[in-house]
Amino acid sequence: MPHFHQSHPREPVDQRQKMLETPIDRLIPSLAVPTIVSMLVTSIYNMADTYFVSQLNTSASGAVGVVFSLMAIIQAVGFTVGMGTGSIASRLLGQDKRGEANIYASTGVVAALVVGLLMAGAGLAFRGQLMWLLGSTPTIYPYALDYAFYIILGAPVMILSFTLNNLLRWQGKANLSVFGLATGGILNIILDPIFIYGFGMGISGAGAATLLSQCVSLTILAAFFLLKKSDLRVSLLCVSRSPRTYLAILKQGMPSFFRQGVLSVSTMALNYNAKLYGDAAVAALSIVTKVFMVIQSIVIGFGQGFQPVLGYNYGAKRLDRVKEAVWFSIRTCTVILTVGAVIGFVLAPHIITLFRRDDAVVIAIGTRAFRYQCFTLPLGAVLVFANMFFQSLGKSWRAVILAICRQGLYIPMVYFMTSQFGLAGLERTQASADLLAFLLSAGVIVHYFKMEFGREEI
Repeated sequence: MPHFHQSHPREPVDQRQKMLETPIDRLIPSLAVPTIVSMLVTSIYNMADTYFVSQLNTSASGAVGVVFSLMAIIQAVGFTVGMGTGSIASRLLGQDKRGEANIYASTGVVAALVVGLLMAGAGLAFRGQLMWLLGSTPTIYPYALDYAFYIILGAPVMILSFTLNNLLRWQGKANLSVFGLATGGILNIILDPIFIYGFGMGISGAGAATLLSQCVSLTILAAFFLLKKSDLRVSLLCVSRSPRTYLAILKQGMPSFFRQGVLSVSTMALNYNAKLYGDAAVAALSIVTKVFMVIQSIVIGFGQGFQPVLGYNYGAKRLDRVKEAVWFSIRTCTVILTVGAVIGFVLAPHIITLFRRDDAVVIAIGTRAFRYQCFTLPLGAVLVFANMFFQSLGKSWRAVILAICRQGLYIPMVYFMTSQFGLAGLERTQASADLLAFLLSAGVIVHYFKMEFGREEI
């Protein structure tokens, strides 16, 4: 593990002043725009795999949806280490405790590498069993097996990339983090058709393009530390030997683990129920999931821009700015999602057709499911920001509850809705779960604000 660089003894004053003094309506957008771009590019290149693979056949398209559950597990670990480390480091920087922040940063990077290598080894050893467990049908299985090989092989790269990205982002250096991820994302979009069609690799080409692109992203992100662009020091000399450090990272990152982990389980539940209606249903709902990830990535990216603002200002006890940041972000993103919902409802059949033009069943199922989700899309701002708010403040258990809320409700509901209403129930499940999760999330955050911040402006 390289020693990335030696940092200055104190954080630059201009960065601290920026995070604590810049008006919220200017500061958050300045940090959010790069992270929104990063999330969009990441979501688009994930969707690019779905698009190019879908041109092969419906079973190959379904395989991408099956392996998505596996990717969600890997991402869950990456977000756990990255968000846990970054959240703690951000608050420590806000308190001007750079030395302690360096310890957490270094410990998080080493932990990410070790866990990633262990996951890759275990995943490759049990790849076949995993594909059945994740919901493959007999016709989807061979495609899923080939695609998953490269995804599993890239587990250490993906987890390290998420960790370094979060260390940069939580410092308020979103421009650097987005450059690393976006470069890899754009490269993936370019390489997909070359590997799939040009080299004749089929679905394996999509996996290979993803792995190569992730390696490029990791190299760029690591270079920022080597070139002293980070205010945090990452070095083996700073790695903690205390179990408390690792437990603290795990505790703070646990909301991200549950959020992504439950997403993986819910996708498995979706695949299990969808395969009752054939490969077309698996493919259609996979396409809808990937498209909505692109839409929701705007809110998640916005949230990643406002999280370091919360961390710094909460650490500095600027609670007025914490409250202002939350409501500004919720208002702004609710408007964005409402516009997106209207456009998505109108264009739903055209969007699904882009992926499987020659399969009328996929188009019909996908269109209905897409439109149902548009009805509850504007609620997404509260769902995302309530969870991120508590995680940024170190209120890990509240954050965990809200993190698992949306997809946690989805899992029992998908079985209930499918058993009671068949395919129609399956298409409506996500919208129903979103509505219930919104009511819970809104109630929790409003109650906390009334208790901790006072009743004014709630």
